Amino acid sequence: MRFRDPLGCSRQVPWLEAAQDVAFEESPAVRPFPVRPGRRVAPGWWWSWTTGRLVAYGSGVMRTQLMLLDRDPAVVALACRPVELVWPEESRVVGHAPQLMARLQDGSGLLLDCAGRSGPSARLAARARVVAAAAKAAGWSYRLAEPPDPVLVANVRWLAGYRHPRYAAGPWMPALLEVFASPRSAVEAVYELGDPIAVWPAVFHALWSGVLRVRLDEPLHERVVVSVARQEAEAA
Repeated sequence: MRFRDPLGCSRQVPWLEAAQDVAFEESPAVRPFPVRPGRRVAPGWWWSWTTGRLVAYGSGVMRTQLMLLDRDPAVVALACRPVELVWPEESRVVGHAPQLMARLQDGSGLLLDCAGRSGPSARLAARARVVAAAAKAAGWSYRLAEPPDPVLVANVRWLAGYRHPRYAAGPWMPALLEVFASPRSAVEAVYELGDPIAVWPAVFHALWSGVLRVRLDEPLHERVVVSVARQEAEAA
């Protein structure tokens, strides 16, 4: 496999060795993200709530999956295209750089590629099988992600606007947990807590961070039913 170290120098080492020893989440993209004329979404940067740092992405579908991983409690670090796996295939050498990499709480890694609306191409599907086998051999996992539910994406995108810690409830977190101890309408609880201009951002941040929970497969609105997440209730 190939990767670039934090200084930007290209390295090539055996995959199973690197998977155990290399912190890919600290590595820049193994190849730059091209800017393609006519595309709606150009390469950019995503501020990660998980790591508190910017993560480069190359396309809109990568940004969406990056956003969803950033909210996943099992994920502790993120990177876009930090590693390229290389293997012989017939008379040539083939390389594939999965679009996203996540470090998980158990120390293993997740490699992820994004399939388009029409599904993965035959080329991507074939390479995905090789990458999945390599990931399994290293104790990692691999996912070829289909386009997510648009309602879920819209809801998480809204909550992501309040992911920064500055929106956290802070000293009045106990009141937030108390008012949502039983499932209830969001707007009723917000007005009970105080000034809606100050309270709504804290509620959205708590929904993003998992302190509060809500159904994300249905459109969010002011009367959506919100409750304290189970782990928070047990801690309280």
